[in-house]
Amino acid sequence: MREHTYELTSTYGEFPSETSDFSAPGWMDDSATTALVNDLAHRPGEIWDSAEKADPQSLLPADAEPPARLGPAEPPPMDMADSAEVVAVETVPAEAVPAEAENDDPPFILYKEGESFNAALDNLILWVSHLLLPVYGREISSQSPWCPRWWMHMEAVAQLYGLWMAWQELTGSTAPLTGPASWHRDHLAPVMMMLRNPTGPFAGCTTESHRVKELPQVDAL
Repeated sequence: MREHTYELTSTYGEFPSETSDFSAPGWMDDSATTALVNDLAHRPGEIWDSAEKADPQSLLPADAEPPARLGPAEPPPMDMADSAEVVAVETVPAEAVPAEAENDDPPFILYKEGESFNAALDNLILWVSHLLLPVYGREISSQSPWCPRWWMHMEAVAQLYGLWMAWQELTGSTAPLTGPASWHRDHLAPVMMMLRNPTGPFAGCTTESHRVKELPQVDAL
């Protein structure tokens, strides 16, 4: 045990005034020990008040190291490489981050507007002029009319555009082998019969002229 020199006086017994080893037995007699214990027991408030007011550092030996800091430890300094990486992630331009593909353009032509509608109609005219009519266009008669300006009939545009969409799905490279047969039976035949019906949208049109159809009257509510 480390030796310290104390100069203490007490009414409870003889305290050593020279360098002593307090671990050695018999340094204080029993009567002095009993008196000291009783005195401490009768004035605990005074003792604790003195302890609370005392500076903890003053109770340490002069050569003692200060106690370790209590509470949560401070985080270690961030490495500059890690810091640069964090900054790089936070400052990535928005255009460099892949975003979900936006598809605000509806597929069906009746929902399109402006340039989107015009582009869809141009594609439909090409398909009708270079594939549908050369292959499936039958002779025009009063019982099977056709309008040379069919794109001016919105009903015909809607019907033919739906027919073209089905064509792309059922006859493309990824279509099933039964796709073309399904297209002829379920899509081509019904659409052509409806458009070329004598009471259909081309009624009154001839091979040389287009006739504007009068829309049904709708009463206001």
